[in-house]
Amino acid sequence: MAGKKTVTAGDIMTSPVVAIKKDALLTEAIDLLLRWNISALPVVDDSNRLVGLLGEHDLMNFVFSGNAADTTVGEVMVRDVVTYPPDTAIETLVNCCASRRIRMVPITAKGKVVGVVSRRDILRQMREMYGRY
Repeated sequence: MAGKKTVTAGDIMTSPVVAIKKDALLTEAIDLLLRWNISALPVVDDSNRLVGLLGEHDLMNFVFSGNAADTTVGEVMVRDVVTYPPDTAIETLVNCCASRRIRMVPITAKGKVVGVVSRRDILRQMREMYGRY
């Protein structure tokens, strides 16, 4: 008897990814977050390699300490970012988001961002899983 298929990051990730370069201004990042209704942006280099992550939380912490119109993403982004490959089981992603209290995990292959998995992507999968009952 065959077991049920393991759902992976590649199955539920959002792709293509809305990303930003580290030399972009924070005001550009704010515009992207609002336009796409997302909570974080992977920061990539010219080869689409992940160099950081910029989230709403990072921007909100900055709001009283600087000028977003004169500050680059690279000055505020988080550089130590947890990533997973596309074949990562959904359970691992759920545990990562819950234990680290993060909203989005970049999915990378050979160092390049190929997708992101957000809490919303996980909830969509849960709806699909439990919608059958």
